[in-house]
Amino acid sequence: MSVRSATSQQALDALAVRLREIRNDAELTARQVAQAAGWHESKCSRIEHARSTPSPADIRTWCAICGVPDQAADLTAALRSIESMYVEWRRMNRAGMRRLQEAPLPLYERTRQFRIYEPGVIPGLLQTAEYARARMGRIAEFNGTPDDLDNAVAARLERQRVLCRGDHHFAVVLEEWALRSRIGSTEMMAGQLAHLWQASTLPAVGLGIIPVSAERTMWSSPGFWIFDESRVLIETPAAELAITQPRQIAIYLRTFAELAGMAVYRSQARKLIKRAMADFR
Repeated sequence: MSVRSATSQQALDALAVRLREIRNDAELTARQVAQAAGWHESKCSRIEHARSTPSPADIRTWCAICGVPDQAADLTAALRSIESMYVEWRRMNRAGMRRLQEAPLPLYERTRQFRIYEPGVIPGLLQTAEYARARMGRIAEFNGTPDDLDNAVAARLERQRVLCRGDHHFAVVLEEWALRSRIGSTEMMAGQLAHLWQASTLPAVGLGIIPVSAERTMWSSPGFWIFDESRVLIETPAAELAITQPRQIAIYLRTFAELAGMAVYRSQARKLIKRAMADFR
C-alpha cells in the first residue's frame, strides 16, 4: 500500500470512529440513523467501518439526526483532508521542480498571516538563489526528477515578491541549528546569512531564533507553515502533508506559539546570525 493510500485510510478510519461515537452519544442505533436519513441500513455500517466514504451531505445529515449540527463543519473539513492530505512528490515533480515552486503562489498571495517554523533550513521565502540552488539540486538528485533547476530557482525567487507587496505579515521561527546547517560552500552560507540578516529588517518580517542554549518548553518538530488559520503544510521526504481540519490547525497554532515564546528577536536574533556568519568566514 502506498504512503498516500495508507495515510488516507487511517484518516478515514478516524472519521468513521468519530461518526460512530456521535451516534452512540445520541443513543441511536445505526438502523435509526439510516431510517431518519432515508438510507439503506447497510450504508451506516459501511460508513462506520470505513468501507465507504461519506459525502459532505451525508456528514451534515448524520450530525443533524444525532443532534450535533455544530460538529458538521469540522468533520467535513476532515473529510476534505482525507484525499488532499498527501500529495506525492513524485507525481508533482515528474515534469520537474518548477511546477512545484509555481503551484503555491496563489496561496501565498491570498494569505495575510504566515507562521513559519523551520528547525534545520532557511525557509524558501528568505533564501538566496545560491542557497535555493544547492538545496533544490540535492532534492532533485535524491528524487531523480528532471533537471529544470534554473527555472525552479527562478520560480522560487519569484514567490519572494510577497515579502514586499500586498498586506502580508511573516512570523518566522528558526532553530539556531538552521543557521549552521551547511548545505554548500562556506562562502554561500555566509552570503545566505547576510541575506537573512537583511530580510529580518523588512517591516513585514518578524524573525525569531531559538538558541541552542534555550530552556525548552516545547520540543522541536518537522518544519511547518501555517497559512492564516486555514491550512498547514508540512514537507516530508515522501510527500507534502496538507492539514485543513480546524482542530488540528489549532494544535499547530499552539505549537507555533510555544516555539515562538522560546525565540529571541531583533538585536538578539541578529547577534546569533552574525556569530554564525563569522564562523563560516
